[in-house]
Amino acid sequence: MDCVFCAIVAGDIPSTQVDEDERVLAFMDINPATYGHTLVIPKAHAADVLEIPTDDLTAAAAMGQRIAKRAMANLGADGVNLLNSCKAEAWQTVFHFHLHVIPRYASGPHADGMTLPWTPQETDFDAIGAAAEQLRA
Repeated sequence: MDCVFCAIVAGDIPSTQVDEDERVLAFMDINPATYGHTLVIPKAHAADVLEIPTDDLTAAAAMGQRIAKRAMANLGADGVNLLNSCKAEAWQTVFHFHLHVIPRYASGPHADGMTLPWTPQETDFDAIGAAAEQLRA
């Protein structure tokens, strides 16, 4: 398997680790969107959110929350984005599940101009209802 994140878990590629437990590892993103941008991954390979076992997903979410709280308390972040991309069409570039913990700064030395990659669309309540119905099935 040619997976950069599996190589990080194995210790074959260096990383700046932040935290870990028996299921997940948190380390700094080498191409950060903002100061303190951290990745949380399961130690066991899972390509994306559709494949990750529920226990590993739960552990990753809990670790993401812990890192988010530390970003607020220790880095002085004004907010935090937790972001996951599933499949190339959704901007996934490394095909090992990962959760981005992205501290956000309104001002100061780490002020970021990061924006989300979409613009909200005009509300179409019929379409919203149709999608909800399909998701209930």
